Amino acid sequence: MKLLSDLKIVFMGTPEFAVASLNALVKAGANIVGVITAPDKPSGRGMKMNESAVKKYAVENKLHVLQPEKLKNPDFLQELKSLNADVQVVVAFRMLPEVVWNMPPLGTINLHGSLLPQYRGAAPINWAVINGEKETGVTTFKLQQEIDTGNILLQQTIPLRDDETAGELHDEMKEAGAALLVETMRQLAEGSLKEVSQSTVINDEAGTIKHAPKIFTETCKIDWNKPVTEVYNLIRGLSPFPAAFTFLNDKMLKIFKSNKTLESHSLPAGQLQTDNKTYLRFACADGFIYVTDIQLEGKKRMSVEDFLRGYRP
Repeated sequence: MKLLSDLKIVFMGTPEFAVASLNALVKAGANIVGVITAPDKPSGRGMKMNESAVKKYAVENKLHVLQPEKLKNPDFLQELKSLNADVQVVVAFRMLPEVVWNMPPLGTINLHGSLLPQYRGAAPINWAVINGEKETGVTTFKLQQEIDTGNILLQQTIPLRDDETAGELHDEMKEAGAALLVETMRQLAEGSLKEVSQSTVINDEAGTIKHAPKIFTETCKIDWNKPVTEVYNLIRGLSPFPAAFTFLNDKMLKIFKSNKTLESHSLPAGQLQTDNKTYLRFACADGFIYVTDIQLEGKKRMSVEDFLRGYRP
């Protein structure tokens, strides 16, 4: 029986979400032989070169870093092969070509932010909240050709609060996912890991599979004709980024947090009401959305009370 430290692991990831998993593996004694992350990019006013969160962590911990522009580049593929990894781990990275994910003998393991096969796609955290789910979770699975379709390895359920935002779920999920990934790699080393085909699960959940496509601008625009609970969940599911929005005097108003009340009324959808002191609310089909944390185009993000001190709708 092997130990986790006996596995030679290549880790692939880019944002802060992935750092939690990489750190958990390092702390657990994993043998990380290479870290693959995005190339440095210019950003900010001075267009200074900015390193990914994963690269910063890897450099601080003296891990070998590769930053390929193209994953099919022959030089990169040769260097990746020379690392002689037993397994690759992918957390919040780009799509891999088969020549990459099929390279190590034990395959490539991905961490996904949902209970697969539910919410396959680019934005599983957002859509679980937008759809008002009561629970979601994290899944480790083996990469295959089609995105998010590989055999399930381990899963961990995460309950969802009625007022939880996508940002709060993201932070909770990155820690739960990191712990699940470490356990997955331990069981892989021991040889006790069992794979479950997603098609088996799909057959058990016929007709109930939900998807998590990329979020576009039109997704974020609030339709005040919708029921108040749908609007409330949309605001939660897009907070803090990219944020649900409406328009106030022809300026975009981003809404990060809100409260809802179910209430019969005869106002037109989207009608704004305020006391100019403590509340700003919009009429929905069956109630009102009270915005509490907002940002008007050209202004800073602020509480509705601060906003109303300097603005008269």
